[in-house]
Amino acid sequence: MRTGILGVIILLVVMAYFFWPSAGEEVFEPQADPAALRKTASGIVQGYIGQKGAHIWQGIPYAQPPIGPLRWRAPLPLLAPSSQQEEVLQALAPGNVCPQLPSLLTPEADPTSVVTGSEDCLYLNIFAPPDADNLPVMYWLHGGGNSVGEGGSYSGANLALVQDVVVVTINYRLGVFGWFSHPALTTGDPRDDSGNYGTLDAIQGLAWVRDNIAAFGGNPDSVTVFGESAGAYDTLAMMASPLAEGLFHRAIVQSGGFETTPLPIARSSVADGGHPLSSAEIVKKLLVRDGRAGSVEDAGRYADDMSTTAMRDYLYSKAPEELFALFDGGGFGMVDLPMVLGDGFVLPDLSTEAIFSDPERHNMVPVILGTNRDEPSLFMTRDPRYVKTFLGFFPRLKDEAAYLRTVRYGALAWKYRGVDSLANAMRAAGNRNVYAYRFDWDEEPSQLGFDLSVALGAAHALEIPFVFNDFAGGLGLGYLYPFDDAQQALADSMSSYWTAFAYHGRPGRGRDGKEVAWLGWKDRGKTSLILDSLNDQGIFMDDQEVTLASMKAELAADDQIQDEMERCTHYARMFRGEHFIDAEYQALGGGFCGQIDPKSISMF
Repeated sequence: MRTGILGVIILLVVMAYFFWPSAGEEVFEPQADPAALRKTASGIVQGYIGQKGAHIWQGIPYAQPPIGPLRWRAPLPLLAPSSQQEEVLQALAPGNVCPQLPSLLTPEADPTSVVTGSEDCLYLNIFAPPDADNLPVMYWLHGGGNSVGEGGSYSGANLALVQDVVVVTINYRLGVFGWFSHPALTTGDPRDDSGNYGTLDAIQGLAWVRDNIAAFGGNPDSVTVFGESAGAYDTLAMMASPLAEGLFHRAIVQSGGFETTPLPIARSSVADGGHPLSSAEIVKKLLVRDGRAGSVEDAGRYADDMSTTAMRDYLYSKAPEELFALFDGGGFGMVDLPMVLGDGFVLPDLSTEAIFSDPERHNMVPVILGTNRDEPSLFMTRDPRYVKTFLGFFPRLKDEAAYLRTVRYGALAWKYRGVDSLANAMRAAGNRNVYAYRFDWDEEPSQLGFDLSVALGAAHALEIPFVFNDFAGGLGLGYLYPFDDAQQALADSMSSYWTAFAYHGRPGRGRDGKEVAWLGWKDRGKTSLILDSLNDQGIFMDDQEVTLASMKAELAADDQIQDEMERCTHYARMFRGEHFIDAEYQALGGGFCGQIDPKSISMF
């Protein structure tokens, strides 16, 4: 724990060094501008002109606040104001963040607080070039494990200006408020009873865009949903949900994947096959914390004796602080709750392959799928299992070769789940517009003698500034980037591809027509576009494909692994559910893995 805390301190010190405003540096203060006055179905909003000339509106509500009796309910559209009530909303700052544990993704949060944010959090932000008219819309869903983060952390101003698109970023309900299903909360309305409130928020945001984005220069008939990590997961949820049909026309999935959680697992106690943080387990934890039961077992019996009305009232009485006090975010603020629920109405209760290989079971739109070459490293560079510190301050990898193997195998499994298997399923459904990429940029500088190009490499989330073509705004990760010409050229290329796709449903040669041709999945024998700077490989089409068989064969034959426990660990982490074959696992390492419980080593 001490090492983890020191890691956070180191990160904050480095960020402060690079990003604390210098003495005399002018801080930009948004000022309402008449040129940014717009009328929406729910009222008039006035935005401002950004530093580089983009028109910006922040903190626009897109649904009624999900507070009081609207907690754990589907979002409701905003009410149209009467002529007597209509006031101008000054849209100059992002709206409230949704309740979450404090983390590095919410730098404004008080780290001593149990929770940050407000349940009144359904707001969006819009970025448009001056005189925008009928431009493609790019609708961003932020990452953060569906339990932390906010749309206001991302600036779409530069992307809008450079590539002539309208960018929308949104907040959606997170964690226990975003995905929560308990029998006592049912109403008979399948939307309310789905438990998929965060998913429904994203759909409601799309409905708001359909009805209002033309006033901001966007084309409601050309909407691309794009997201990273959990936002990519939620982008695939838009493709899987019948309720999102017709509200968007293309999708970009950055470091995602998809798997619904069955309602019984989201609701039931662990003893009955449920999730460790199912609604039943959360209720038991609350009852113990409140002193109504002396043990978890007693709490289960107490809950069984409560009437439906009493249980509903009990859950609604809980303040966010009481709910979030039950969770440990492990430094990143992310909580492993059951999410993206297969309720059978908002989202199908089917396997991922069954959903995306059948054109009748998902919204079959042109799609880009991609991962970063070294996805897991972001979560490993602060982990004392892999990193040691000197004097409690200077980080170093304990075993570089073993560390890089762990990164590689984790990234291969991520690519299989988030790109290759999905691409094959979607092509089987008849989708001819499936495109894949792998982000390979790894030119970070060293910090305090710690070589980040090795420790992080092409880590999770590091492609985001390239996509937005903005290394200054947003998440405060600028210290990771050298700001050289090759880096900028890669950002220009990536933002060009992304927006060409938003325009045409094909990334092709980018908006300028000068990029390397991006071919569809398995067109001319190619699979993925490799995205790297000219300091290294550059950009090119590759023909590799990750399969279950290829991963298992590589792991079994890897003679660089000296400790068979490492081989067992890789297998347990890479293969889950139906892909975990007990006989294969038992035979690994000459039978050594048969002595190890895979559940004890299956989590990073």
